[in-house]
Amino acid sequence: MSMNICIGVKFRNVGKMYYFSKDNNEVEVGDHVIVETIRGVEYGTVVKNYIEVDSSELKTALKSIIRKATEDDDKTHMENKEKEAEAMTKCNECIKKHNLAMKLLECEYTFDRTKILFYFFSDNRIDFRELVKDLASIFRVRIELRQVGVRDATKIIGGVGPCGRPFCCSTFLSEFKPVSVNMIKEQGISLNPNKISGCCGRLMCCLSNEQNVYDELNKTMPNVGDDVKTNDKLTGVVISVNILKQLVRVAVNLNNGEKEIKEYKAKDLIFKKRVKKNQEIEDDNEIRKLEEFEKSDVKAEL
Repeated sequence: MSMNICIGVKFRNVGKMYYFSKDNNEVEVGDHVIVETIRGVEYGTVVKNYIEVDSSELKTALKSIIRKATEDDDKTHMENKEKEAEAMTKCNECIKKHNLAMKLLECEYTFDRTKILFYFFSDNRIDFRELVKDLASIFRVRIELRQVGVRDATKIIGGVGPCGRPFCCSTFLSEFKPVSVNMIKEQGISLNPNKISGCCGRLMCCLSNEQNVYDELNKTMPNVGDDVKTNDKLTGVVISVNILKQLVRVAVNLNNGEKEIKEYKAKDLIFKKRVKKNQEIEDDNEIRKLEEFEKSDVKAEL
């Protein structure tokens, strides 16, 4: 196993970190640097100046940093940002001219201004060949249009979530984590789309934040419907659980033949934890709808 000493660089405030060779570059966190990427020459920010990365984790050979950004480079970067605003306006005019059903989200110039990237969202595939021709004739550089999914569109636009805080994806999530319906079931959350969906219409990213804790807590908890023995020598069936408080409500069989609902701590119960199966038919239907909804997210790079 060989390790590489790398520098971590980001090109967006809330974006993925990319690795570059450390070599003899003396850079500090927060420094701006000029690097070569698959998109061309880019202006980025150092977020980590010493990282050990296993060679097996690197998909391509590490590239070196071209140079630490100069004052002229900083000026060029700011000029590019101003040009991006102008490009957005002109592109929107062209979209309207061709009557295309697409929402323009963002525009990026490469640092050397050899290419402009336009990010857009649409529910369907768009034939934008004529649009590209128009844009190429206006800007006289290479034009690239990229269609993004609804999650990425929401990340770019930003906003405030149901919790009252700015979107996680727009503030600190550099990459989207997998979120599944099983997480909702494990956390005991109602399968109500209005309660578990973010503003993008997909399952909320924050559902994965505490999943590791729920995985551990659930190991000590019975499932609803399990047969249990209690510390007061009664038997019964679990009717509900409170995972965070580690409390279990049990319909116990009393000595007189009647039943009574009692609450116990999970540690005071003896049970054989069975493997969870898909629960009631109505839950299965809701899960199927949610899973189909999640899979419907379009994410293409054109």
